[in-house]
Amino acid sequence: MSQSRLMPDEWQETARLVSLEEADLPAGRHAFHREELMNFIHQDTQSAAPATAPARRRGFMRPLIVIPAAACSLAVIAAGVLTLTESGSGNESPVAGPALTAQVGAGTTQGVPQLLNQISLTAAKNPAPTVHSGQYVYIESQVGTTYEKTVGDKTTVVSDGIHRRQTWRSTDGAKGWLIDPAVSPPGGETIDHINEKGEIEPARLGGPSYDYLATLTTDPDALLAKIYKETKGQGNSPDQQAFTTIGDLLNESMPPADLNVSLFKTAAKIPGVVQVKDAVDAAGRHGVAVARLDETSGARTEWIFDAKSYTYLGERTIQVRPHGGDSGKIKPGTILYTSAITVRQAVDEMKQLPSSAA
Repeated sequence: MSQSRLMPDEWQETARLVSLEEADLPAGRHAFHREELMNFIHQDTQSAAPATAPARRRGFMRPLIVIPAAACSLAVIAAGVLTLTESGSGNESPVAGPALTAQVGAGTTQGVPQLLNQISLTAAKNPAPTVHSGQYVYIESQVGTTYEKTVGDKTTVVSDGIHRRQTWRSTDGAKGWLIDPAVSPPGGETIDHINEKGEIEPARLGGPSYDYLATLTTDPDALLAKIYKETKGQGNSPDQQAFTTIGDLLNESMPPADLNVSLFKTAAKIPGVVQVKDAVDAAGRHGVAVARLDETSGARTEWIFDAKSYTYLGERTIQVRPHGGDSGKIKPGTILYTSAITVRQAVDEMKQLPSSAA
């Protein structure tokens, strides 16, 4: 088969790509795919931020690529193997370390509908628990971001290392708390969605609440149409932004059971979606991925699922094409963003830890 018949991320050249830094969109999604940064901070904004004044992503989903503060754990993913060196309790502010890298797996369009169908069937059989009014959605994950750091006239590619991230959000979206040493001060910071008038800011796809998600249609065609309409003009293309939006909902929210099933059926309708048979999350867990290549940035976003149980593990954005980022220094294999969901549960109070996260 000729390369012209393959999807861009199926090209044989990807077999040679070994040293990749993961970008979620900051400069490539989460730093490279800034669009994937959940519409909270645009890639241009992140890359434009000076090293002395890092941009902060307080909200939803992917941690945005920011210039980290103080000491951190370092992680390198090479040839699909994750090496993690912890420093302290994981609450220290990370410092710039080596870029996160991994081997780029080949993507194929074959079997994508069947895979997404199996994932949706599994989600239907194992529905997420209902979150009641007054409770908080607690999500704990391991995350890491690779980004471009510019000091003076010198730009280098560094990462904030793999570290613990914790979020609490009330069902109405009014109250929230974030602990992420790469983007928040020691002890964390509020992520309340209340304006200067004391009013709750309206939820949206790019900043949803549990209550808001419960109002969304579960019809795949209608849901996809809403996503295209609400995200018009965002990201590098309508299809890529739709894929990013669904991925953000899967990664750091708790969609109601029916919506969770619908999200996978909706994703199956987006052109350019491929399957990657082996991908690794931030915790080093291997799985099969549903992925899409951003043609503009050359980075591919992957939703990673356990290959046997089809449960969601996490997400990563990996550079597939050379000369990524504003500097052109982001090499294939660079992990721009990586995450591994370790706890997703409803709790009764802000900052309360479920027993599984203690």
